[in-house]
Amino acid sequence: MSILNVERLSHGFGDRAIFNDVSFRLLKGEHIGLIGANGEGKSTFMNIITGKLQPDDGKVEWSKRMRVGYLDQHAVLNKGLSIRDILKGAFQYLFDMEQEMNDMYAKMGDVTPEELEQMLEDVGTIQDTLTNQDFYMIDAKIEETARGLGLTDIGLDKDVNDLSGGQRTKVLLAKLLLEKPDILLLDEPTNYLDEQHIEWLKRYLQEYENAFILISHDIPFLNSVINLIYHMENQALNRYVGDYEHFQQVHEMRKSQLESAYKRQQQEISELKDFVARNKASVATRNMAMSRQKKLDKMEVIELGREKPKPQFNFKEGRTAGKLIFEATDLVIGYEDPLSRPLNLRMERGQKIALVGANGIGKTTLLRSILGEIKSLSGSVQKGDNLQIGYFQQEIKDSNNNTCIEEVWNEFPSFSQFEVRAALAKCGLTTKHIESKVVVLSGGEKAKVRLCKLINRETNLLVLDEPTNHLDVDAKDELKRALQAYKGSILLISHEPDFYRDVVTETWNCESWTTKVF
Repeated sequence: MSILNVERLSHGFGDRAIFNDVSFRLLKGEHIGLIGANGEGKSTFMNIITGKLQPDDGKVEWSKRMRVGYLDQHAVLNKGLSIRDILKGAFQYLFDMEQEMNDMYAKMGDVTPEELEQMLEDVGTIQDTLTNQDFYMIDAKIEETARGLGLTDIGLDKDVNDLSGGQRTKVLLAKLLLEKPDILLLDEPTNYLDEQHIEWLKRYLQEYENAFILISHDIPFLNSVINLIYHMENQALNRYVGDYEHFQQVHEMRKSQLESAYKRQQQEISELKDFVARNKASVATRNMAMSRQKKLDKMEVIELGREKPKPQFNFKEGRTAGKLIFEATDLVIGYEDPLSRPLNLRMERGQKIALVGANGIGKTTLLRSILGEIKSLSGSVQKGDNLQIGYFQQEIKDSNNNTCIEEVWNEFPSFSQFEVRAALAKCGLTTKHIESKVVVLSGGEKAKVRLCKLINRETNLLVLDEPTNHLDVDAKDELKRALQAYKGSILLISHEPDFYRDVVTETWNCESWTTKVF
């Protein structure tokens, strides 16, 4: 049974086409991985099928009475609401039904016997629905799910505006799971989630009976939960049965076959054109030339998809730092309340260290305290000599109306426009991306602009807070290679062992320092 039908979908932004005549069908029980390079339109596709965006052309049709749950990587949580308020919002449709039932009770004294009979039947139906949906156990269900995702450690009465990126993602995910939708749409759900809760989500999706569509660049996670791949590339959407590895094999085979057919056809076109040019003027051979020309005119010319620019990240290395990178003495991090016990830490030149552990325990706070961006509650940090620090922040909340060119040029005013464009192109951005405003780019494209600024600055210490969030597979692989080749020191937060395991020389587990209870 078809849950969703998308027919002949076309859409673009300005003169930049995203989809051209795309069709898609979702069947009951399908677990789909929606993949493609940054900027190919995966999140745009999700926004179109959920009705947040209207396509330029085509039709999107859901089956009737289908409850759709969408985990949006860009969703906003309103200031002033608590975690509990957001989670209760998962049951808004049930609260609305309760209100409808109470309104009917209030009107029963003023209606005819026939109307009363119908109202009693409607009230009975609503009451059955409320009971079946555990309406009278909502608080217990909220507590159970919040505990499973680690939200009770944060405190359910905390304002959502004060949460970290990972904590906000957990809140949105918990709300979605509490809604129990008929179909799940998940846009990069593992971004900002720690390893423990990625495992929890993996088990949940493996056991999920209904259909879902998942966007993820975390290939091990994707492979463990999906049975179909839809690949978005060059304004088209193609279906592959099986996991990511099988998709890669079939995709490469199809690509090779298309290239061979293209070469054969180009040879034939060249020969036909040559024959027409040599024979169209002669009376004796004019008819044969016209016949060849007709064949040329009717030929459906094979077109090869444009090759995506592959990112090249090569960090500019500065002068040699002193032996000491930093030394923390009795350092207590936090804001109003401490997030750690007193820490005594030392990092020396050449070390590459991964900070790991659950979200909300202070990994980002530790980085910012070491850098001097926020004041520690007590203790001290001594930084070494000759440090040239490159810092990649986890989140940039401000809307950025600069074009990509302006963004990099402001950072490197001595660059020519050609050098700015070349630097952005090396990070895997096309001309259309480079000339666009940063605010309209996808999460992965924005990350590439930020990496462009980082790799073109001389550094001897890289401080990276979740640098792989939103990056596509090619960019992630290239960043891993570049960090392995980097001769300086690295302090890295990451929730992806497959990424950091082959980069770092040691791992610091922040859960052993935290004041939080697990």
